[in-house]
Amino acid sequence: MTDRRTVLMAAGVAAVAAAAGAAGAAAAQSTDIRGAVTFVGGKVIPEGHLEIYLEDPAIQDSARRRAAKTSLKSEGGSKTIEFSLPLPANSTASPTLRIVARLERADGWLVARGSAQFEAGLPVHVILKAVTY
Repeated sequence: MTDRRTVLMAAGVAAVAAAAGAAGAAAAQSTDIRGAVTFVGGKVIPEGHLEIYLEDPAIQDSARRRAAKTSLKSEGGSKTIEFSLPLPANSTASPTLRIVARLERADGWLVARGSAQFEAGLPVHVILKAVTY
């Protein structure tokens, strides 16, 4: 025969286990977009300032179009630069999201640009292509 105390203890253990499982699943989901930038043809990425951002071209308002941004420095010796961007909570629903990378010289001139489609949960690979004026 089970008494009330045994039933309540079993219910409490089950509730704690369920809460721990939900917390573990939430922690397992990444809140960052991870990826890498390379230069076309596998060449060394030129020296400059690398700006990487999440953009939704479907949004007409240019002030709201960019959702997240990070800046890195290229020393001119690497073939790959890895990056991480915070994933905004409201950005996962849009199928038009893309990651854009811009490489500028110290004087502000654009050297290279590239973009890649964003897919939740997958790493992003952006290939920079030289810009011609």
